Amino acid sequence: MRFVVTTSYNPNRELVEKAKKLAKEYGVKYVNRNHLTKYIKRSLIDFYYVIDKKGMLSIKWEDGEFFFHQGIAKIRMENIKHGQKDYLIEAISPKESDIVYDATCGLASEALLIANYAKKVVATEGSKHIYRVVKWGLLYYISGENWVNNAKKKIELVNENYKSYIRRVEDNAFDIVYCDPMFENPIYESNSLNPLRSFAIYESLNTEDLEEMLRISRKKVVIKTLKKDSLYDKIKEYFDKEYLVRKNGVVYGVINKLEV
Repeated sequence: MRFVVTTSYNPNRELVEKAKKLAKEYGVKYVNRNHLTKYIKRSLIDFYYVIDKKGMLSIKWEDGEFFFHQGIAKIRMENIKHGQKDYLIEAISPKESDIVYDATCGLASEALLIANYAKKVVATEGSKHIYRVVKWGLLYYISGENWVNNAKKKIELVNENYKSYIRRVEDNAFDIVYCDPMFENPIYESNSLNPLRSFAIYESLNTEDLEEMLRISRKKVVIKTLKKDSLYDKIKEYFDKEYLVRKNGVVYGVINKLEV
């Protein structure tokens, strides 16, 4: 993928220097925003990173944009506060002393929710582009929600494919392991996920991965899948309990190692 780094329009000197530093770190060219159009018209780049005047980092392309936001996490937390069940939290049941591993971080929406209840969340993201934007957001995004600001401090994000990460971690390294692999049959109504699809890594979870996750977890493993995906049929026999979201067919399958 071909890309450059730029700023929002009419940047000050500090913003330009920050963008140039980031371009050097990424090993690509810094382009003045006023000159970016020629790169796009000549199809010299596939997308570009932008640092805006608020100091936030995003990725833009011809008909889309990817940026860190609290969106769905905020909505789900509001629902929880109003007494609604959240099946992710029900399935994981994180305690204040728990260290949770989120194998597939994505936008970190679910990591934020989990971190609100847990001691710490270690999350992996295999895509370097998704990792860069989300890592930046976890560091610099300031929310109007105190719980978000507190939760993001408890997330340690690692740029590594979960398949390699879980094979180098010691036994019982985490209390709980959570994995949300990309669905075979995407729910395109999930607007928050749509911008990720171009950058996401599509690798199927297999039973060997599942065994590794069980090895590195102390209490349980939770897998998110779709009832209609083939993955569900492959691993459903492992599940001790299932939480089904009836409106979209999402299943949170729980594999217990300890009675909790």
